[in-house]
Amino acid sequence: MSTKRQHIEIRGLPVEIVRKDIKNLHLGVYPPDGRVRVAAPLRLTDEAIRLAVITRLAWVRRQQAGFERQERQSEREMVSGESHYVQGRRYRLSVVEKNVPRSVATRKSTILEMRIPPGTARQAREVALHQWYRQRLRARLPELIQKWEPIVGVRVAECKIKRMRTRWGSCNPRANRIWVNLGLAKKTDSCLEYILVHEMVHLLERHHNNRFRDYMNRFMPQWRLYRDELNRSPLAHESWGY
Repeated sequence: MSTKRQHIEIRGLPVEIVRKDIKNLHLGVYPPDGRVRVAAPLRLTDEAIRLAVITRLAWVRRQQAGFERQERQSEREMVSGESHYVQGRRYRLSVVEKNVPRSVATRKSTILEMRIPPGTARQAREVALHQWYRQRLRARLPELIQKWEPIVGVRVAECKIKRMRTRWGSCNPRANRIWVNLGLAKKTDSCLEYILVHEMVHLLERHHNNRFRDYMNRFMPQWRLYRDELNRSPLAHESWGY
């Protein structure tokens, strides 16, 4: 799919425009600072896009205000005493330097213990933590997929985990493939389940339209509560981009 990017300003608001071979315009506001991005059909003029954004300025401002209020973590240094989240619970990191293989485990419901060889660099510590997060998240997915496939009426051919900067999940409807964000390992079970169901519904309906919302209301009536919980949870320190 060919794309063309440009940046314009609409009433003082910087907006990134990405033109694609698509049918409908999609407006998004992304964390952590409320960056605005429009995916627009190739045929739409700048003026048509400008008008579409203006009509939704109030919504854009509300989304940006929400990101400003949202708690966020500073960059993690991977040292003892830092806070880290595991399945929605806050833990204090305890770094134990010993001549042993690298390992990570929760202790006493409040401690996240990392055992590493002496002198292990910060980046290597972070890699070890991410690997541990990935293992835990991978272990949680099969049971949830098995639970929701008969409810949604789809078959998930493959569910993968990756780090994503602007999305909690994505999917490929043609291949029945789903990706979930590694960051969901830090969130509650309900947040993970909501994203998984969200992406499974996209295998039935690609767009966030009334049909999509009807499916979500039918399969997971409380999905808006889970979405709000996810939106309220602390944002990690990331170098966000698209």
